[in-house]
Amino acid sequence: MSGSHSRTKIMQTATSRAPKQVTQPAPLSQIWACDVFNLAAMEESLSKNAFKAMKKTMQTGAALDPINAEVVAAAMKEWAMSKGAKFFSHIFYPMTNATAEKHDGFILTNADGNAITDFSGSLLIKGEPDGSSFPNGSLRATNSARGYTAWDPTSPAYIMQTANGATLMIPSVFLSWTGEALDKKIPLLRSNAAMNAAGHKVLSLMGETDIAPLNSSCGAEQEYFLIDAAFGTARPDLLQCGRSLFGAPSPKGQQFDDHYFGAIPERVQVFMQDFEDKLYKLGIPAKTHHNEVAPGQFEIAPYFEAANVAADHQQLLMTVMKNTAQAHGFMCLLHEKPFAGINGSGKHVNWSVGNATQGNMLDPGSTPEDNLNFLLFCGAVIRGVHLYGPLLRAVIASASNDHRLGANEAPPAILSVYLGDQLEKVFKDIQAGEFPKSEKGGFMEMGLSQLLKFERDPGDRNRTSPFAFTGNRFEFRAVGSSQSVSGPLVAMNTMLADSLDWIAGQLEAALASGKDKSAAVMSVLKVIMDKHGNVVFGGNGYSPEWHKMAVEERGLKNLPTSAEALPELIDPAVISLFERTGVLTPVELHSRFDVYSEQYVRAIELEANLMVEMATTQIYPAAISYLSKLSATCGSLAHLNITLDTSLASAVANEANAMMRVVSKLKAASAKHDFDSMQKHMTYLAYDVRGLMNELRAHADALETMVADDMWPLPKYREMLFIK
Repeated sequence: MSGSHSRTKIMQTATSRAPKQVTQPAPLSQIWACDVFNLAAMEESLSKNAFKAMKKTMQTGAALDPINAEVVAAAMKEWAMSKGAKFFSHIFYPMTNATAEKHDGFILTNADGNAITDFSGSLLIKGEPDGSSFPNGSLRATNSARGYTAWDPTSPAYIMQTANGATLMIPSVFLSWTGEALDKKIPLLRSNAAMNAAGHKVLSLMGETDIAPLNSSCGAEQEYFLIDAAFGTARPDLLQCGRSLFGAPSPKGQQFDDHYFGAIPERVQVFMQDFEDKLYKLGIPAKTHHNEVAPGQFEIAPYFEAANVAADHQQLLMTVMKNTAQAHGFMCLLHEKPFAGINGSGKHVNWSVGNATQGNMLDPGSTPEDNLNFLLFCGAVIRGVHLYGPLLRAVIASASNDHRLGANEAPPAILSVYLGDQLEKVFKDIQAGEFPKSEKGGFMEMGLSQLLKFERDPGDRNRTSPFAFTGNRFEFRAVGSSQSVSGPLVAMNTMLADSLDWIAGQLEAALASGKDKSAAVMSVLKVIMDKHGNVVFGGNGYSPEWHKMAVEERGLKNLPTSAEALPELIDPAVISLFERTGVLTPVELHSRFDVYSEQYVRAIELEANLMVEMATTQIYPAAISYLSKLSATCGSLAHLNITLDTSLASAVANEANAMMRVVSKLKAASAKHDFDSMQKHMTYLAYDVRGLMNELRAHADALETMVADDMWPLPKYREMLFIK
């Protein structure tokens, strides 16, 4: 089928698609967590002793006795089979930003040949996938393939319902036979344990006696694009890379600001309702959804949960989102920049720390200057971001996120902390040796008597800040939409653990010198602001002045690409941080650098090779066909003594020839592999190869604006971005 007829048929399919009809959903009270083996389900099915043990494990992280594991396994099997499950799977989170699962049946046969079911405690506790076939950074060789999955009882099991049946999913860690972490869950659990231990020391020094385990919490705002699946399957770049490698801007993009928080298209609303009902059944607390800034872009945000469960739920959310979108005739795009020239997608990670006895440690209350625990924990964050800002940049580094950071739609690659006017004043007062006093925001005056007054927040928001305080939490705004939240959470928990441990030492010395508690806290915070206050910035993070000031005057690092950022993972200071907190060994950290660097290289090489193929087999033939048609038309009109302007034909020919010259250069450049270090290879790809890719795209996009519309082979931005 020719390109013109193919695209016409795709357009007809996409524009005629009606919203999928779904049955009226059951009330939330009936479907909430109905497919989750949570504490409520356990209380109904476990013995009293086993339930008490599981509750303690889930709430405090206490070890579970193997005898109780047997009881839990039997009850979990019966519960799962009552839901229609015949298989179970240890679901785990390798270093791919995706999930992995191996399904096993409950079925066994006895000596009589009859089928029976079995699920022992040992099967619940341990599974065994191949450890060498997942990204491992040389921790596992092909001939050393054993790897283990191990049940994480702190994250509840659940039923995954699909058209092919139900499966019991058991959240698990993934480790090598030699004990190294091969996944994203083990470091997250370790980082939380390190933060809890350090936080406990600080709170004890502050006179707290009843201290429940501290846990970090997470609420991730997930942005994504939806396009009609007919368009997506007609674009090799969207299918294989998740982003459009070619595409001229649509005359109408986001310049009218009419999509943001606009009325949600009916077809999308139906998808969202179906998607969120599935999330509710899995106990994922979807809280808000809305249109985002770019056309075709949307957001969903869950309520806060404990970080480990939130990370599991975030991975599950992405899986359910893609599957549900497909069922509604959509393609869901989680790439950070699927369409050039309009906003890309992030995943703002809202992060806080708290427990059941002292509450949220990052909630300042109405008078933050009097909340000493809050000031210490907030000061610990300031110190951590200043010391380990490059680490935070490294954990959100990817080939896809490089397209988004610092592009006037996402924070810059320079890590700074935004505190807001009220809180920044408190810390500046402490640094100046003055008694801190915060200012209220006052009441919002609207001049309309019929509207109730409300109290204004004491500080504005700053969307250009990569790490912003937003009332009772910090928002890490630079995380990419396709990324796992585990890496950022590990980095934040670990840097906080390190800073809290340092604070505990300083606080202990100050108290021993005879200072009272308030004076000791102020002295420690003054040291933090003197040494690390340079990281606090409340201005425009996009401005050239800030970039110059940040680097030249404040000594902050600007790491614009992943090629510069990823090596920070193996910086000696970062290696020391992870080793002394017990979160990652040097070997485990080096393996992560190797894995993420290789993923970066492969992503760009895939895009470069696909660009060469698409330009050669789709775009160039379309341009030549159009030139041939123009030539034939000119010849036929010449018989009628009609002369046409040949400038268009010349322009098409020039662009097509220029494009193919760049194709040859890109082909040769992407085949170059003779580098003596991974960093040099990444830098070459980031600048030389991507430079040629941009040049190639410019020629191809120019051709799109010249070649007759009915002859262009690829669905266009103006067709894909506006959902019908």
